[in-house]
Amino acid sequence: MTRKKKKLKKKVLFSAFVIVAILAVGSYMGYNYLFNDDNPTNNLTGTANKGDTPKTEKPKENEVYELSLLATGDALIHNAIFWEYSTGDKDTGPFNFDGALDYVRDIVSEYDIAYYNQETPIAGGTPSGYPRFSTPSEFGDAMIKAGFNMISTATNHTIDKGENGIINFYNYLKDKEDIVYNGIADSEETRNNFIIGEKNNITYTMLSYTTSTNGLPVPSGKDYLVNVYDTEQVKEDIEALRDKVDVLIVAMHWGVEYATNPNDNQKEIAQYLADLGVDIIIGCHPHVLQPITWIDDTLVMYSLGNFISNQYGTDDYNKLVGFMATLDITKTVTPEGEVTIDIGNLGGELIFTKYNGNPITTSNHDGHVVIPFSKMTDDRYLSDYQRIYEKYSGILESMGTDLNITPLPS
Repeated sequence: MTRKKKKLKKKVLFSAFVIVAILAVGSYMGYNYLFNDDNPTNNLTGTANKGDTPKTEKPKENEVYELSLLATGDALIHNAIFWEYSTGDKDTGPFNFDGALDYVRDIVSEYDIAYYNQETPIAGGTPSGYPRFSTPSEFGDAMIKAGFNMISTATNHTIDKGENGIINFYNYLKDKEDIVYNGIADSEETRNNFIIGEKNNITYTMLSYTTSTNGLPVPSGKDYLVNVYDTEQVKEDIEALRDKVDVLIVAMHWGVEYATNPNDNQKEIAQYLADLGVDIIIGCHPHVLQPITWIDDTLVMYSLGNFISNQYGTDDYNKLVGFMATLDITKTVTPEGEVTIDIGNLGGELIFTKYNGNPITTSNHDGHVVIPFSKMTDDRYLSDYQRIYEKYSGILESMGTDLNITPLPS
């Protein structure tokens, strides 16, 4: 879908000066040419040189630039996950989560932009799980090492460990190179210091908002700590960025947990963001898959489910199946300076969090690993995986958008 068309900006005064100068020089040269005795057309007995042909310039062509993007859902790090990947004391670490990503690392690394939602804050101190999470920093290290370079941080758990937890999370991220993140800050100044990425002559950014903090109040006078969704603030943020980037992404933490269809509030927010000119909306929080659709030229992924968690798949593995959505961004610049942004080639990989233990009970679980359905060759990964693949592909496409979902292995 084509997002927008615009002309590259030029300074009016400079343009006017150039035009006047060209006219003046052209007039002088024209006069000199017409009345100069060396000009064969001014000599009645002279003839123009035969064989001279006027040179024609080759028409300028469009400039085309491309970026690839991958986006996935919630990294929800329960105790059982960091216990599994502890290389020391199970509660305090140190930790190494590389093994959880062994099956997806080669896929993620292929993309220019790779987004995920850090559902549980990297809040420092002793790691903890439900209900007040603090995720070991080594998990973030493993995700970045795997190729993720865009991280949303505004979730209903962001303030689980209070102001200090948010500051610790922010300090962890601010020292990372080439990472676009948004949703938390340590001051009003840093909140408004938006990070803009650029690759292949395409500029992009991401804003992150949550509609809930699980009832935990944001400290008075410190709204900058976490981006709680507010229509006026969102409008102000988008207007500050829209003309500065080619691609504007908004990560929305919204909706009802475990619902496979977006509710009216999600649809209302999506329409509002589309009207403000957002290119891509990436939804999280329901922990299950919801449809992918378009609102005019805005791509809306209502929920990409869980990327990894220790939740129980009580309804056909619903909380254990997620999606790594993929797409291509194409920027075309005409010789006249008109810019067009296209988003296409929509597809992706269905994924499954595999662990040891009964996935539909509250059994103790270990061995958590994320496995794409495209790498499942038999039911040792997931019983009846062919049916599950078809079911969740259908949910993703249920609002009429055809997706090039990577097929099961033959």
